[in-house]
Amino acid sequence: MSMRINLDQNDNVHPSTPGKIKIENRSYSLFFHRHIQRFLASTTPLIPWFVFIISLIAIFYTFNTPFPTHPQSYSSHDIQWEKKVRSSANPRRKDGHIVLVTGVAGFVGAHVSLALVKRGDGVVGLDNFNSYYDPSLKKARRDLLWSHGVFVVDGDLNDGALLNLLFDVVAFTHVIHLAAQAGVRYAIENPSSYIHSNIAGLVSLLESCKTADPQPAVIWASSSSVYGLNEKVPFSESDLTDRPASLYAATKKAGEEITHTYNHIYGLSITGLRFFTVYGPWGRPDMAYFSFTRNILQGKPITIYRGKDRVDLARDFTYIDDIVKGCLGALDTATKSTGSVGSGKRKKSGPAMYRIFNLGNTNPVTVPTLVALLEKHLKMKAKKNWLEMPGNGDVPYTNANITKAKKEIGYKPSTDLNTGLRKFVKWYLSYYGYSNKWNKNS
Repeated sequence: MSMRINLDQNDNVHPSTPGKIKIENRSYSLFFHRHIQRFLASTTPLIPWFVFIISLIAIFYTFNTPFPTHPQSYSSHDIQWEKKVRSSANPRRKDGHIVLVTGVAGFVGAHVSLALVKRGDGVVGLDNFNSYYDPSLKKARRDLLWSHGVFVVDGDLNDGALLNLLFDVVAFTHVIHLAAQAGVRYAIENPSSYIHSNIAGLVSLLESCKTADPQPAVIWASSSSVYGLNEKVPFSESDLTDRPASLYAATKKAGEEITHTYNHIYGLSITGLRFFTVYGPWGRPDMAYFSFTRNILQGKPITIYRGKDRVDLARDFTYIDDIVKGCLGALDTATKSTGSVGSGKRKKSGPAMYRIFNLGNTNPVTVPTLVALLEKHLKMKAKKNWLEMPGNGDVPYTNANITKAKKEIGYKPSTDLNTGLRKFVKWYLSYYGYSNKWNKNS
């Protein structure tokens, strides 16, 4: 984490007034002066070494002492930082929400935050800018958010002091929790990162939410991965989710149980959203559609996996704008949390809302069809390598039943894959500086 916080209230190590020496006796003054001269004369040869050592120490601390990397760095005593947080959180419309968005520099987080600001809600963002994929893309999203007045704090979910400070500075009405360690296959390489972000980070956030006054309503990103080895399609919220196929899925399933616990004990209003293969502009480079686009443009081969008996894999690809509408629908229909402070303790005044929704497109498309659409929009043929799907946690098929989301939060996806990929390709070519000829012909 690049952000630092110092909550030590006794950090003033320098006295406000330097000590003074009053010499009343002249003979003592002469004696003292004479000994000082002798001391300086005897140590003069050592002064260059003394200066050299001090310089080395200064250089060491210059390059090793943590310091702010950009203007959003903070301190517990930084009045300007607090002013910026409050300004960003201030709604621009009557009865606007005040929202903390975690994972704000991520794909979904950036889009959701821009949509909230556009309609006049107050937004403060939090992100740790980890290196799971190229941080420069996250920083570009951050810069886009800054240009729209969203204050982005560089910090980690597991920094409880930072979270508590944010809730002290701003009375958030809602938290949209989108920060997570994403990706199914990466769990094989770095399993601890999933525990750190998806479980420990979630608990840290919920701990701050439960003690906040007022308690915010929490909307958070679960995943369609929780359906795991479920063979019943389409996937419905009432289906069993007790057979995860990956560590990522297991942490998201654990998140659903953890949020239910905080809902039951502390009265936190909780809405979980199971996203189905989100894609679109400003997307994640680790996703297949993104890496396929990059490799096709660079003339490199792409790997297309097949299931058993050479069955094509299929995904319920969901365009980012539809996901954003689902997030805002969940936020707008969330009721208040029911926890309150009484006798110095947090008590629940009654049952709080607990909901889980699928957010998908309901129209699974095979991976070869995805590739064909990319070839059409890029006007280039892909070099294809076909392999059998490895046992790394991926599942062969996803399909969302969104009946519940339609009824309760007004969720109606409207973007088909062809349209969504055309918009993505247009963004990709522009962002990465390819020739304008593709855009002109799109």
